[in-house]
Amino acid sequence: MQMHSVLPQIFCFLSLVVALPPNAVGAATTKPGCQSRCGNLEIPYPFGIGSKCSRNVHFNINCNTSFDPPKPYLPDRSESYYYEVVNISETQIFLKNSEAQLAMACYGMGFNNKTENSTISMTFLESPYTLSDTNQITSIGCDDMAMASQLSYLTNTFDGSVCASYCGGTPYYVHNGSCPGRGCCRTSISRGEYLRVELLDMHSYWGRERKHFRCSFAFVGVTGDYDKFNFSLSHLDNSTTFLRSNEEFTGMPLVLDWRIGDYNCIEEQNSTNYACGKNSYCINYDTSLNFGGYHCKCKEGFEGNPYLGCHDIDECINNRCVSYGTCTNTPGSYNCSCPDGYYGDGKRDGIGCIPILVSHSKLAIGIGLGAGVGFLLLLSTCFCLFKFHQKRKIKKRKENFFKQNGGILLQQQTSTDECILEKTQLFTIKELEKATDNFNESRILGQGGQGTVYKGMLHDGKIIAIKKSKLINTNQVEQFINEVVMLSQVIHRNVVKLLGCCLETEVPLLVYEFICNGTLFDHIHDKSSDFPLSWNMRLKIAIEVAEALAYLHSATSFPIYHRDIKSTNILLDEKYVAKISDFGTSRLIAMDHTHVTTQVKGTFGYVDPEYFQSNQFTEKSDVYSYGVVLVELLTGQRPTSLAMQEEKSLATRFLLCMDAENLETIVDAQVLEQSKREELFAVAKLAQRCLNLNGKKRPTMKEIAMELEIVRMSQTHSTISETKYQDIQLCKSKTRLMADDNYTWTSNYDNIIQSSDAYPLEIHTI
Repeated sequence: MQMHSVLPQIFCFLSLVVALPPNAVGAATTKPGCQSRCGNLEIPYPFGIGSKCSRNVHFNINCNTSFDPPKPYLPDRSESYYYEVVNISETQIFLKNSEAQLAMACYGMGFNNKTENSTISMTFLESPYTLSDTNQITSIGCDDMAMASQLSYLTNTFDGSVCASYCGGTPYYVHNGSCPGRGCCRTSISRGEYLRVELLDMHSYWGRERKHFRCSFAFVGVTGDYDKFNFSLSHLDNSTTFLRSNEEFTGMPLVLDWRIGDYNCIEEQNSTNYACGKNSYCINYDTSLNFGGYHCKCKEGFEGNPYLGCHDIDECINNRCVSYGTCTNTPGSYNCSCPDGYYGDGKRDGIGCIPILVSHSKLAIGIGLGAGVGFLLLLSTCFCLFKFHQKRKIKKRKENFFKQNGGILLQQQTSTDECILEKTQLFTIKELEKATDNFNESRILGQGGQGTVYKGMLHDGKIIAIKKSKLINTNQVEQFINEVVMLSQVIHRNVVKLLGCCLETEVPLLVYEFICNGTLFDHIHDKSSDFPLSWNMRLKIAIEVAEALAYLHSATSFPIYHRDIKSTNILLDEKYVAKISDFGTSRLIAMDHTHVTTQVKGTFGYVDPEYFQSNQFTEKSDVYSYGVVLVELLTGQRPTSLAMQEEKSLATRFLLCMDAENLETIVDAQVLEQSKREELFAVAKLAQRCLNLNGKKRPTMKEIAMELEIVRMSQTHSTISETKYQDIQLCKSKTRLMADDNYTWTSNYDNIIQSSDAYPLEIHTI
């Protein structure tokens, strides 16, 4: 196996070489009858002492017995050098020859006055050895360069490396050098069969008159424990002194990679020269196959020398079975068995031996039931974790929507005012989903430009209407919350009460009281209605709507402009009391402002022409829209119709009839039949004033409510009053607008109106 280890691993290995006993290289053995050791080193086959004991002459080790203890040597190809063998591993051999590994050059003090010169030259051609890339070239000296040339005939590659040892302008009072560091450099070499290292003097190239110190040295070997060492620079003036004082420099071994043959495993396995013995397998020397050759290794469960044959390891010697089990050795492995009355694998590192307490059939049933219960528990745990994750995700989403829709702002406002807290209820989406059967389509009351309205019932049995608005502008969240708070405080008999809101969805949900008898539009224009509107009912509804608008315009803490007054936004309850709804386009107006500038919004036929031209909505814009509703009550006609030819709108046609003094041609026949002429003309003149193209000339809603109340009172009171209106004598009565929260409406008609079947709330677009 080829060694490509990093430097720290090499150091660790070399440390073991010194520390381990002589037989530390596994279970290495030699050929029978051959000497197995030379001194302290075991010589494993394919190496051997003597030509008959090694695989071939290249693996022959010479044992020099003149030393005590004897030393093993490996001659190089030319036998000019003998390398002392320090250690042999499964893939490498470690050698030492300070003369072969060392280059040295000493110079005189004059220019180019060289007194000694030496180079390093190593060749291992036509041998199973290759210079390992774990070796390094270490150069020591000042102003010297070690230039290495490397050649591999097996891969047909040539390589080179350079290392310059430099002392700079080192003054003489600097005594120490370090390796690597001042006066020392290192460079690595690549794998190959040939290496030449030459020392070159560089002081003249660097502009120096002479060298700082006379001698320089280069050495090839693996650094190992000598990775770093210090030396005295003054010793560089004398080669003998330097080498004697720095034995660690020449103590670095040379590392060679060895291999069997020149071919890889596939090419050699069927050859008669195949080296791997019994119970072993082949490993390519170089996985990239740039180099041929291979190594052998014992199979798992076997030990010994893989080149001579591996023998089975008796695992039962170190019994790996439980104490009361039986171990049986097998080739390359072992088996454990349990005694009677036990079951299991019998291994210490397995399940061991377990007493048999029940029959095998019962055991199998128990195991099956246990596995089934365990599987069900696993499934239920996974399901619970999934549900927990989903609930957490939904909760997080609700929290994000709550913040996005201004929930934090609403909480801040309600926490500082107990009155607001009592009147503004925050509903959860869970409550509203339950109330509407998850917003079932069968619960839809109507759809319009501002959203969809659903009918629902709370847990206490209260019927509500839930409006699911369209997306709101995130930049207007603060304004939206302020309007919710304000509208929830609007308590008026003729205004649909906002009960609260839900902010846990992508679009806010508004919750209103439910009004059961449909819209004013339905009762005016549906001729098949079971309860046709009489003149008295129309007058009553007109007064109720007027008073509600007067309350919004002038009796709230901030004036509220509805901006979309039309007959479809006027609802009738079970007693046909009118209630204004749909504040989707409403705006709160500061007390010191008289108008709001916005994009034109509203329903065609009801929009104030002045607002349409100026984009400035005032309270008189609501008055204009109210005037159109009043004309609807008088005429029973739609505000726009394709049958109106050139006039198009009802308001235009009504004004033309008033100017031509032929009101009877446009007024509803039932109104003509049931009303008094004075009442009809009084209401018609008031409608004409409401529709004045000049907003400043229109009456206020408070004035409209009072004038309509006077007309109504003229129907039922004959007592002469101090108040007179157009020659009609009236009684004094409570006709003022009550703007406080305890406002109530009392009508003589409430007692004569019979309740009919409740009509669902519907929203229409014109």
